[in-house]
Amino acid sequence: MSYPQIFNSDQGSQFTSDEFTEKLDKVGIQISRDGRGRVFDNIFIERLWRTVKYEEVYIHSYDTVKEARESLDNYFRFYNGERLHQSLGYRTPQEVYLSKTINKQEEIIYLKEACFLS
Repeated sequence: MSYPQIFNSDQGSQFTSDEFTEKLDKVGIQISRDGRGRVFDNIFIERLWRTVKYEEVYIHSYDTVKEARESLDNYFRFYNGERLHQSLGYRTPQEVYLSKTINKQEEIIYLKEACFLS
């Protein structure tokens, strides 16, 4: 299993607890925290979690942790692959990501061809 290099969070007690930080330390993940009371440091993530809560968590009742995980997994598939985002020009995050990847690959091919022809 691969782990991220850095875990960024706010100053919430769930992220600053000894139990949580020890788990990150154990697998070599660097801890990065936003300044206390600095909600704008992590505004995009704060917005994401607000959306998740209002569109998924608050409207469902989960009986088990497994059920919650499965439901959230389905929601994130929807959020990234189907839900249109105004801030992305009414495209999905997946469309934006894939178009950047395709454009980057086309740019690389173009550069390789240009180098070959010169």
